[in-house]
Amino acid sequence: MNLSIFGKSLFIPSDVIAAWVFTIIMGGIVLISIFKYKKLPVIWEFMRTTNHRKIGTLYILFGFIFFLRAGIDALFIRSQLAVPNNDFWVFQFQKYNEVFTTHGTMMIFFAATPMLLGLMNIAVPLQIGARDLAFPFLNAVGFWLFFTGGMLFNIAFFLNSAPAIGWTGYAPLSTSLFTPGVGSDFYVFSLQISGLGTIFTALNLIVTIVRLRAPGMKFTRMPLFTWATLITAFLILVAFTVLAIGLYLLMFDRMFGTKFFHGPDGDPVYWQHLFWIFGHPEVYILALPAFGIFSDIISTFSKKRVFGYPAMVLSIVLIGFLSFMVWVHHMFTVGLGPVTNTIFAITTMAIAVPTGIKIFNWLFTMRGGVIRFTTPMLFSLGFIPSFVMGGVTGVMLSVSAADFQFHDSHFVVAHFHYVIIASTILGIFAGIYYYYPKITGLVLDDKLGKWHFWLFLIGFHLTFFPMHISGLNGMPRRVYTFRVGEGLEITNLLSTIGAFTMGISMLFFFYNLYRTHRKGEKVGNDPWGGRTLEWTVGSPSPEHTFSPMPLVEEMDPFWYAKLRRERMKIAKKHRASPISRNSILPFLMTITLGLMSFCMIYKWYVPAIIFGAGVFSFFIIRAFHDERAKHYGKEQTDDE
Repeated sequence: MNLSIFGKSLFIPSDVIAAWVFTIIMGGIVLISIFKYKKLPVIWEFMRTTNHRKIGTLYILFGFIFFLRAGIDALFIRSQLAVPNNDFWVFQFQKYNEVFTTHGTMMIFFAATPMLLGLMNIAVPLQIGARDLAFPFLNAVGFWLFFTGGMLFNIAFFLNSAPAIGWTGYAPLSTSLFTPGVGSDFYVFSLQISGLGTIFTALNLIVTIVRLRAPGMKFTRMPLFTWATLITAFLILVAFTVLAIGLYLLMFDRMFGTKFFHGPDGDPVYWQHLFWIFGHPEVYILALPAFGIFSDIISTFSKKRVFGYPAMVLSIVLIGFLSFMVWVHHMFTVGLGPVTNTIFAITTMAIAVPTGIKIFNWLFTMRGGVIRFTTPMLFSLGFIPSFVMGGVTGVMLSVSAADFQFHDSHFVVAHFHYVIIASTILGIFAGIYYYYPKITGLVLDDKLGKWHFWLFLIGFHLTFFPMHISGLNGMPRRVYTFRVGEGLEITNLLSTIGAFTMGISMLFFFYNLYRTHRKGEKVGNDPWGGRTLEWTVGSPSPEHTFSPMPLVEEMDPFWYAKLRRERMKIAKKHRASPISRNSILPFLMTITLGLMSFCMIYKWYVPAIIFGAGVFSFFIIRAFHDERAKHYGKEQTDDE
């Protein structure tokens, strides 16, 4: 089918039309359900909200939807690679390139990162005794920027323009010389928009943690999830800014004919430097929040204070610092020379030291504790050996001479997934099960949760452990088939079986959600026997918490207050804190920005200018509606 828009002719193939039809049908079912159950007021409320719990819930909801899309892409990839010389109906080599591009990009930028930001939004203000994030309006803008970027990226498929350049977007493949369509432009603009939202959220989290802690909540008394969030926010601030610079230069190469990354005056290695200065800190942007979640969960379900708290904090800081000193280990085969390779091999090995310290701290936290094997605890325990395996292969890859053998093979794919899934995805599931009472007031069924955990963990190892072997046997990454007799049949088939096992585990998670909301009963403030301040407020957490504010005199203040059978102490003076007020402006502002970017992709400059003026107009309107000053002044008067 040919579609003409603003004079541009777009060819839409049959598989994309089928996806349109399916989406329209599913959307119709959703709309009918909304009208039937009268959920429109709830949707309108969430479109306008600036409350940290509701924003966090939206991050998790849409991040999870994108996670499912990326997971389906992964099943397509594994279906194609199940047997040699496969001709899976949807896959020609170009379709395969599109699918592994969308899989990686969705998982990193639109699934893992936003779901972690959602957990930070929900838990961190409660952990430090703040009523909300420092800038509630900016928090809403950050979420809707992520949402707009994610929708812009996904709509490319429905216009037969999905990017096919890998999640790394390597130049010169990503330049207009080699990918002349608009697919790569969708990649560039969607990551720019969502990345801007991530930077805004990072700034918000830094100010909140530094300025809005409850009286007595010293840095040495903060929960480890809050510590991990603070360091992660600083990493985001630097890493995503570097990525934005790279995307900006790539946009100029593609749209305006500059030659930063190709041609006689350009160099594609420049893109690699910019991308991996972002890319390796991004690994720890994903892992550090999960480390914080695991720390709090292991402490809670061991009924013990975290072992070696100062060492845990120091190791988080060191990991954050060293993460900016290792990016060249992704570029050992580029030709930077033995001296450069050796320096970055040493820094890569060094980062294993603070990570190893954390492993022993978690083990010693459990030693002698009264351990309860709840679903969040199982996900935390499953993380430890899985992540250690990823760490071991990481040390192997840090040897630059050996990396020439491992490079661009399935061994690297296996290592990457052992690090990311073992830390980030297991951490996200642990956090969702753990904080679900604070999100909804309900506790997910523990038995179904354990089915989810065991099937996911078994499927994970069955998928990626054989990839180490197939990689050593010569299976390259980014190829859509292999031949008979190469010794790769068994390992690839096992990996495919494992991937579908992980997919089946998600059915138990969905049924758990359905059953919990159908039959679940509301729980109180403290269903887990928690240790920190978030368990002192209601479930779900109310919009206006901590009035009056608590007084923190030690680590794990709620736990020790319960041991002494006393109430949490109340601060004599309140600290100025924000108040969240509903506003539709963040939604309108970011959707208009998305429309402007869409027009820029197709070079429709007149509507792009109109939408750009609309964005600027919304900023002007916002300038006359700042709810914070009046509230701050009133609160200060009350204190006095």
